Amino acid sequence: MAEDKGPVKVPDGKTPYYTTRQMKPTDKGFVGYETVWVEPHKVAEYQTPKRP
Repeated sequence: MAEDKGPVKVPDGKTPYYTTRQMKPTDKGFVGYETVWVEPHKVAEYQTPKRP
């Protein structure tokens, strides 16, 4: 018959905008996903212009 193999590990989903990772199952068996957003660009720190 079918054997209970437990939760299946899903590989990380990667896009240019975010990455999803599978979380550990809870005591009720619910498996959630964590979303990590990637910053679209780096923000440079403001520097005051040089005085003439």
